[in-house]
Amino acid sequence: MRISVFMRNILLLLAIVSPALLLAQFQQPTDEELKMTADPKAPGAAAVYLYREETTDDSLHYHSYYDRIKVLTEKGKELATVRIPYVYGVDKVTDIQGRTIHADGTIIPLDVKPDDLMDFKSKYYQVDTVVFTLPSVEVGSILEYRLKVRPPEYRVSEPTWDIQLPYFVHKAHFIFHPYIEPGHYITNSQGQTLTRLMYAARLTANAAVNYEKTTDLYSLDLTDIPAVPDEDWMPPLNTLKWRVEFYFTNAVSGPAFWQDAGKQWAKEAQEFTKPSNGLKKAVADIVATADTDEQKATKIYTAVQKLDNTDFSRKKSVVERKKEKLKDIHNAEDVWKQQSGSADDIALLYIALARAAGLKAWPVQVVDRNRAIFDNRTLSVRQLDDYMAIVEVNGKDVYLDPGQKMCPYGILHWKHTLVGGFRLTDKGTVTALTPFSIYKTAVIQRVAELTIDPDGSVKGTVRFIMTGPDALHWRQLALENDRDEVKKQFNESMQDELPEGVQADFDHFLALEDYNVNLIGVVKVSGNIGTATGKHFFLPGLFFESRAKHPFVAQDKRSTPIDVHYPRMEEDDVTYHLPPGFTVESMPQDANTAWPEHALLNIHSSAEDGSVTVFRTLAYNFTLLDPKNYPNLHDFYQKVATADQQQLVLTRAPVAKGN
Repeated sequence: MRISVFMRNILLLLAIVSPALLLAQFQQPTDEELKMTADPKAPGAAAVYLYREETTDDSLHYHSYYDRIKVLTEKGKELATVRIPYVYGVDKVTDIQGRTIHADGTIIPLDVKPDDLMDFKSKYYQVDTVVFTLPSVEVGSILEYRLKVRPPEYRVSEPTWDIQLPYFVHKAHFIFHPYIEPGHYITNSQGQTLTRLMYAARLTANAAVNYEKTTDLYSLDLTDIPAVPDEDWMPPLNTLKWRVEFYFTNAVSGPAFWQDAGKQWAKEAQEFTKPSNGLKKAVADIVATADTDEQKATKIYTAVQKLDNTDFSRKKSVVERKKEKLKDIHNAEDVWKQQSGSADDIALLYIALARAAGLKAWPVQVVDRNRAIFDNRTLSVRQLDDYMAIVEVNGKDVYLDPGQKMCPYGILHWKHTLVGGFRLTDKGTVTALTPFSIYKTAVIQRVAELTIDPDGSVKGTVRFIMTGPDALHWRQLALENDRDEVKKQFNESMQDELPEGVQADFDHFLALEDYNVNLIGVVKVSGNIGTATGKHFFLPGLFFESRAKHPFVAQDKRSTPIDVHYPRMEEDDVTYHLPPGFTVESMPQDANTAWPEHALLNIHSSAEDGSVTVFRTLAYNFTLLDPKNYPNLHDFYQKVATADQQQLVLTRAPVAKGN
């Protein structure tokens, strides 16, 4: 009976909407498309999409994709290779067809079997990628392919339409037909029935999703879709890209959803962080009765930082946990007993211990700003990523990041600054924005002692003294990788910071395991530096900036916001020990350039006793900027780039002639 009802519904649906849901057919190219060598709608583009079509049909259990692409340059030929990731053993990639059409109309069909490559495998699932390359691609070719991805019949789709691509799209068509088999329903992780299908859309002003009630079809048709923005230092693309994201919910409006979701979120967080008797006994060994609130908060922070954070080590397998008689983690006391947990577990444990010590502490869960920015128009808590903690000290909220291994007390990982999410208060759950950081908490000092020989060779030592995000980055990297990999990555990070001809060899870190003090990276440098012309010897005046890739210089205009991740200060202290027989003819000129309330550059040089010392400080105290501020930013960095290209000029003393 179940099958007959299902088939009856399918036949009825096909009778009504089959023309709209048929898999897209290959199209005959027009003369204009074949002859196209450039596209006035996308000047300089390596390729353009002539047409895109994406269909999700839950009644027939497939997602179909169809693309037509015009190749305009050699780089555009890269689009001939198509990669389709899928969950192995769950999804199936089928009905792959493709062809290449040369500019003279010659058609070369895809006639090879696609490769199926494993990308990732764990005990629980495996991700593979189907890869195929369209044949005989030339500049001027049209690439055309179509395929289906078939999910299991039990899955209910919540598609996301990514409207913008790295290339201009002339025309795009999207269709979604939702379908839930009669007698079935959808629940969330709390067992609540989700009764409504909604979507969040970020589109241009004149575009809108169309819903046809009689056929239960959502569709969207667009023309002349610009390429996704591609500028340096952009905020996460979820704030910029045109997209439509479908999801099931039980809410009837945005405010109602966030109110209900906040209550459920608070209930789960409160249950996990309940200060049990076991935690009260544990905290009695951590803090003293006479401690101030700040001392208690700091001591508890130090204690949880010592635990095994499996986000930075390795999560134990089911077999290992069974062998060690470890139970699943259900609350903060479980984390403390096992002395191990995920970053979120440890953050919530901190809150529970703080409460057990009599402190007012609250959980907060935010979006990872390296991935996305919180959007309350998207009615889904799935966008939230990481837990943090708020503790009240002397009447003020202090935001803490105990789940970030090696992160000092009172400092946040940059991806958790200026980002939104949920937090708990005495009055319940509210949305919150975490505080910003200031440049004084993110300092890197580069101190170099360099000896220059008469032939232009150089050798010396550089110390990178780091506090804040840079120190945290290398400490966390060292937790997850061996010494050779850390050395490799540190050397790679310096490639653009040293003059041409100078090689760096990272030697070791100082204070790698003590996150409360500065991290020092010791590097040995050697090579050849400077240019000799007659009696003159030219050296880079700003050692670390001689071939720096200054941001915001080459681009005159800006269309997207600027996100530099975090405010920062660089302090350079470089001493050149001059070769015998040379004197200083000119040094880098002092500079004092400022963009008021935003950034400053200071350069000062001095010479004495056969050496030259050059000091440079660059600081910027902003994180996010509106594009309207770009002219000021551009002007400031042009001045920085000019100042950083100054030279140190030496003169060879004349050789005394004999009598």
